[in-house]
Amino acid sequence: MNYKTSLNNNIFQIISQASKELQIESYVIGGFVRDFLLERDFKKDIDIVAVGSGIELAQKVSELLPEKPKVQVFKTYGTAMLRFEDTEIEFVGARKESYHFESRNPVVENGTLEDDQNRRDFTINALALSLNKINFGELSDPFNGLEDMKNKIIKTPLDPDITFSDDPLRMMRGIRFATQLGFEIQENSLNSITKNAGRINIISGERIVDELNKILATDKPSVGFLLLYKTGLLDIILPELTALNNVEEIEGQTHKNNFYHTLEVVDNICPNTEDVWLRWSALLHDIGKAPTKRFNKKQGWTFHGHEFLGGKMAKKIFERLRMPLNHKMKFVQKMVMMSSRPIVLSEDIVTDSAVRRLVFDAGEDVESLMTLCEADITTKNPNKFKKYHQNFEIVRNKIVEVEERDHIRNFQPPISGEEIMEIFNLQPSREIGILKEAVKEAILEGEIPNEYQAAYDFVLKRGEKLGLKFGD
Repeated sequence: MNYKTSLNNNIFQIISQASKELQIESYVIGGFVRDFLLERDFKKDIDIVAVGSGIELAQKVSELLPEKPKVQVFKTYGTAMLRFEDTEIEFVGARKESYHFESRNPVVENGTLEDDQNRRDFTINALALSLNKINFGELSDPFNGLEDMKNKIIKTPLDPDITFSDDPLRMMRGIRFATQLGFEIQENSLNSITKNAGRINIISGERIVDELNKILATDKPSVGFLLLYKTGLLDIILPELTALNNVEEIEGQTHKNNFYHTLEVVDNICPNTEDVWLRWSALLHDIGKAPTKRFNKKQGWTFHGHEFLGGKMAKKIFERLRMPLNHKMKFVQKMVMMSSRPIVLSEDIVTDSAVRRLVFDAGEDVESLMTLCEADITTKNPNKFKKYHQNFEIVRNKIVEVEERDHIRNFQPPISGEEIMEIFNLQPSREIGILKEAVKEAILEGEIPNEYQAAYDFVLKRGEKLGLKFGD
């Protein structure tokens, strides 16, 4: 079958010409071919296999392009990369690989196109289109990847035990592709993932998180997380999450399954945000519930302090998986620690002071927090569902009203510590901190408006109570 028309981008003609001049064969392979055949928007990268030197081919292509783009060479891996317009094109020589058990870094030898296709992770990623003049656009499909694509199946080209043991990251890639594409993992390959799950321990946290992020970026991440759970991978990667899959009954009282609830919350949040860190917040929002679960006859099952503990656990997860320990981690921590606040608000009469405190503590992230908490409504009772959403709407409207009036977000006290020192002719002291905190509390409680004169008058009165005198 020939797909010449799919290669109408000028870059493929240039690569074909470069191959001819170097007298080597070249093929476009992998994701570009897969996504073209699935009629999906392909990523802005293209993989080219040369039966010969990929580095030489990249350099020749650069020579033939008018703008002569810079070629990045990675000698260790025998690869090279250049940018053409807004696309990254990676060139690699066809190769065959062998692995040592304790490492995912292969021993590489030069090989044929067939050798290169053999080393691919899945049949749908082993499809190659010829860039050679003699058969330009012809499809090479040695493992019936086209048929697997039609049947929506993910399977390995060779023995899955070898494929997954050699490079265990492929297990997560298979689950990610199944989630992204809506495909099923073939039974033999799925069983092999379960069998080889322990091999994931040789993969770095960064590589694992990259796949988790891609699963979280899909329309329905629960599909991927259920596969990770079913195969045993999730218990190795995120045991804090699988610990939630434990429902106990004491004296006829049970609690909900917080694992499946969590996956539902993640799915719920996806239509409302593409922010992967807010999706991480949804994934981790209840992780503190397993270690804080208690039962007593009066209250039944309780999870006191699970948000606070969950925030501490989130940081440890970020550290363990070598995730960024910057503002992204702090954002997830904050979301987890505050995840119950709007819910509690929505169940009571919504007071201005409670909303002011919520906005003060959440700051710029208050909208994200509300989005998370609305996703947390998973009740199947239609009346309760409607009531909760109506209550959240009241909270949202109250946030807008309080914000417009009191300007609490990114709150800065209307009177500074320096001014308080000047008013009472004080040096830096404990009293300054007490007065600043009292001003903040008075504004949040609605005792005084968030205005300079009101804060000034309040400080004078409160200072007197502390035995301080104006201009003393």
